[in-house]
Order: sequence, then C-alpha cells, then structure tokens
Amino acid sequence: MKVYNYGKQYIDKDDCKAVLETLKSPYLTCGPKVQEFEKAICKYTGAKYCVAVNSATSGLHIAMLAAGVGVGDEIITSPMTFLASANCARLAGATVKFADVLPKTANIDPNEIKKHLTKKTKAIVPVHFTGQSCDMEAIQKIAKKAKQKIYIIEDAAHAIGSKYKNSQVGSCKYSDMTVFSFHPVKTITTGEGGAVTTNDEKLYKKLLAYRSHGMHHTQDWCYDMIELGLNYRMTDIQAALGISQLKKLNKFKKRRREIVAYYNKNLGLKHLEEETFSNACFHLYPVLVKNRKEFYHKAKKAGLNLQIHYIPVHLQPYYRQFGYKAGNYPNAEEFYAHCISLPLYYDLTNADLKEIVRRIKNIL
Repeated sequence: MKVYNYGKQYIDKDDCKAVLETLKSPYLTCGPKVQEFEKAICKYTGAKYCVAVNSATSGLHIAMLAAGVGVGDEIITSPMTFLASANCARLAGATVKFADVLPKTANIDPNEIKKHLTKKTKAIVPVHFTGQSCDMEAIQKIAKKAKQKIYIIEDAAHAIGSKYKNSQVGSCKYSDMTVFSFHPVKTITTGEGGAVTTNDEKLYKKLLAYRSHGMHHTQDWCYDMIELGLNYRMTDIQAALGISQLKKLNKFKKRRREIVAYYNKNLGLKHLEEETFSNACFHLYPVLVKNRKEFYHKAKKAGLNLQIHYIPVHLQPYYRQFGYKAGNYPNAEEFYAHCISLPLYYDLTNADLKEIVRRIKNIL
C-alpha cells in the first residue's frame, strides 16, 4: 500500500546539480549564492531588499529586532499559527496579544485586531494561513490610524508564490517586512531556511546586522558591533537549492491549486474558502471532520499520514501562564477542534488523488 504524507519536498536533477556545483565551489557559506538567491526573491516578489536566513523563525526574530520591538511593547498576531509567530515577540522581550480568526479562512480578523490595540502596540503580525493572504489593506488601514508607529510584519511562512489583489505576497506593499519559510514541507525548500523582504533601506541594514552578530562592516577587515545580533546566516549550499527551486515555483503553484480544486469538487468535506482578493499558492489543505481523533487514526491505518494545523498558540502551557485559557478565541478553537490537513504536494498524480479520495470516503 502506497503511503501518503500531508506534505513533502520535490527535488529534481536540476536541484541536485545546483547543490553539487556549489559544494565544488570555493564558497559554502557567506558567498555569492546567498546574494543571488536574495536577488531572485526580490525579482519574484517585487520587493527592494531581501535578507536570507537559516529559518523563518530566525527571520521573524530579526524582523522584531529591526522594528525595535522590546520589553514594554505589545504585538498582535493570530492564535491559529505555528509557535514562531508569537515566540519571536517573546524572544525580543515583548508581550503577545492574540486576535481571533475568521471562520471562513482561519486568517486573522481585522476587526478583532482593533479590539486589542493599545498605546503599547508596536507590531501586528498577520499570518497567511495555508498560503492564503490576510486582508492586508484592511490591516494597513488599522495600523495607520494609530497615533504611534505600528509595524506590520507579514508571517508568510506558508505563502511564497501567493498573491493579494494585484500584488505578490512579499512585495511589502501593505507591510514593513514579510517573512518566508523554506522548510521541506513548504512550496519551495532550502532544507531549512527563510527570508525577510522589505522596501525600507534602514530596516534592511538592521536585518543584515542582526543576521550576523550585529556587525556593521566598515572597511578592509574592520567591523563595528553595534547591536547584539545572532548567527542566523544561510549557507550557499541552501541558497543554491533555493535558486533552483524558485525557478519551479509557478508550476508548483499551478499544481497545488489543481489539487485543491480536485479535493473541493470530489471530497464533499467542509473546507476553508478562498477570498475574492486572493490567489493563493496553497501550502495546506485542511478539512473539518466531526470526530477528528478517530478520523486521524483510521487515516493512518489507511496509509494517510495527516497532520493537525495547529494547536492554537494561546492554549500552549507557556502562554497559559500569561492568563490565556480555553474560550478566549472561539473561532480559532472551533477550527482546531475539527481540522486535519490532507496530502498536498507537487508530485501527487491524478491517480494518487483519486486513491486518496477513495480511502478518505471509506473512512467517513
């Protein structure tokens, strides 16, 4: 019996060749391939600047640091996300507030953001859940109405290749910075890796410094450490893979959308809906089932290794110590109670999809 996972990478001969050529080159890290990858991301997204890092978590962290988020500040993000969306603020010393999600998309609700704004709000971190963009124009308007500067940092870990209205996610048309993930289950991969895009030169220079120990190079061998940075650098090996993968992004997106359309038509299960302003490169395909635990175990026996995305962050033991509890964000909690992500990756064939649907219908 063929086993299907909820997600996996697609690596071809061109990817292997790109990595092998870099392994034979003089540069394995801090070399030309990283800059080439950054330029390629800028060209694809339309952003002016890009800083490649060793993970999206690292990217979120340095985005917080570049925005000046620290002790005494508050950030607002979604509870329906991976831990890093909130943890990045805690790592910077800030307080995390959550805003509930829209049942239709599981993306953060702009009206809920308004309820949590205070004079201490320093940043809003909208999460493009499953690859579908949040309503960025609405979020930007909320931030602009505040008396203080509120940074918008897009958590686009799921959303490389997605569009919001007529803009590519990552263009930063409606935000200060956007963070991508290149983990193996994402649409394109660098093994582990991430990137931050921005159109602000000052933020770009800060991101570069925070990525590499807080160092600002002056001349020759000289450098000044101005901020307390970290080693979040991406290797040239990873960047070479990323360059090759990025060339396939459009066909990856096309296939992922075909798979989502097939599931929507043939499964008959409740699923998230795509907004009219969205043209998503879907990273996940969650459906809602009545008895999720029973469904999960039956699926596993049927050769379907599915996954839950996500346990709401405010329900994690670490965040409960700040007073969060069940019932705080009913839409996120209701979604979590029933969601389970089905297989969604580039090299699923039509025969695979037919078989997956057959197995799922046998479970129901």
